[in-house]
Amino acid sequence: MIYYLTIALQVYCIYHVIKNKTPYYWIFLILFLPAIGCGIYLITQVYNKRDAEKIQDNIVSIINPTKKIKDLEKRLEFAETFQNRIDLADAYLENKDYQNAIPHYKKALEDKLQKNVFVVKQLIEALYMEGNFEEVLLYAEKIASESEFKKSRTQFLYGMSLDKLGRFEEAEKNLREIDNRYSFYEERLILAKFLIRQNKKTDAKEIIDEIYAESQYMTKENKKLNRHTIVEVERLVAEFNT
Repeated sequence: MIYYLTIALQVYCIYHVIKNKTPYYWIFLILFLPAIGCGIYLITQVYNKRDAEKIQDNIVSIINPTKKIKDLEKRLEFAETFQNRIDLADAYLENKDYQNAIPHYKKALEDKLQKNVFVVKQLIEALYMEGNFEEVLLYAEKIASESEFKKSRTQFLYGMSLDKLGRFEEAEKNLREIDNRYSFYEERLILAKFLIRQNKKTDAKEIIDEIYAESQYMTKENKKLNRHTIVEVERLVAEFNT
């Protein structure tokens, strides 16, 4: 029993190292000094009183990724509440099971007593990832006047869906809303590529140059988080300058 618990702790700690971009020397400590290494890592890098239950849940989720969903399915079966349904839909979305997430979000939206902007935003995420671009437009337009929609990832997905459906002028209008400095790096790169396809290379170059300039002042952690975007931006900078 102790052996399997140690293995589970090692798996969780290594997962936490990778997910949170913690220095990789921790992996060697965790592997070569399992009990001590895990203990030191949990105390110094992870643990506080509020995290105790999360640690346990995360370890279980890593060992058995479907357990969380099964537990939430049972909870919804026992009590069909709005929150239980949303929790299950969110778990499906997190697990990239969009086909199962979508009907639960739609069912939750039938409850008119609940504030549903968050639910619609989650539904739009699932619909976009599933390729249901027409439905993305349908639901996005229901919340387009809400403050939570403006300059959000949801508006970005709305713009991307318009692009997929050939409505380029509307797409550009919405995609440009996320062109805010020091944020939305990947989305702004996608916007720049959209503008290149629309033969607006001057506008695209301006965005690419801004992202490149901002990348020079990123923290080490932020650079790691956005490394793929930065590499592509650097490639486009070189291409524009040739």
